[in-house]
Amino acid sequence: MHWWGPKGFTSPVSRIDLRVGGEYHSCMRSPDGKDYWSKGIFREIVAFERLVMTDSFADEKGHTVSASYYGMSKYFPLELLITVILEDHDGKTKLTLRHAGMPPGPDSEGAEQGWNESFDKLAKYLETEKSIISGKNVPHFELSSDLEVVITRIFDAPCELVFRASTNPDLIPQWWGPKRFATTVEKMDVKAGGVWRFIQRDQDGNEYAFHGVYREIVPPEQEVHTFEFEGMPGHVILETSKFEEFEGKTKLTVTDLFQSVEDRDGMFNSGMKEGATESMDRLEEIVLKTLKV
Repeated sequence: MHWWGPKGFTSPVSRIDLRVGGEYHSCMRSPDGKDYWSKGIFREIVAFERLVMTDSFADEKGHTVSASYYGMSKYFPLELLITVILEDHDGKTKLTLRHAGMPPGPDSEGAEQGWNESFDKLAKYLETEKSIISGKNVPHFELSSDLEVVITRIFDAPCELVFRASTNPDLIPQWWGPKRFATTVEKMDVKAGGVWRFIQRDQDGNEYAFHGVYREIVPPEQEVHTFEFEGMPGHVILETSKFEEFEGKTKLTVTDLFQSVEDRDGMFNSGMKEGATESMDRLEEIVLKTLKV
């Protein structure tokens, strides 16, 4: 889901039963919101070396459909075959892909471009993962699309503690935002549809208010809310925080989805990186104190 699909596409659904005879069912979503589903069956699996699977166009329910269902060439067979070979290459990995059955022409050329762009995204994702592992508690920032900023960081504590600390209104003033601001929680109803509002004050007494609505709460895995700075009304961000177990620690991935490129660039260039880094440092301090108690 992090890398599948050409540049600008996302992968909102990916179900994989990784065993011989097992099926996969995936969705690619285009920049204009159109979904393209595919499915297949794993024919051969040799761990770290080889994958062989069928590949067919499908609908959302997993039924096989013809290529014409998506406006593509009628000469596409109902079932293609994908072979992925992985080889060690001087401490790196050489990946060879064969997509057999593709008819020649524009659709084949489009598939080649799609695979290349997908693998570019995979390489970038793996570099991100490597830097996260080596950097441990240093946040990693990525402009993953024209409208997104993705922040990833490892916390030296279990998911449950990090999730609880990040959603506890009594703890918010101790970590939310840069230390030079005093933060007050006016509202914080942590449930789907609940409203939150925080007020920050600087040393000169200036006030800055922020508010939003919680969209989804799945303890201790995910929290989704909107974010709006009241000094710039109408510029709403959708923020998704995912908490994942990582070698006994917590990998936190925060994705901020903006309404426009200008909004994203404006926020990122106005100190977002520094503010988020300091907030996450302060959050970890709170969590570590909790562990010691």
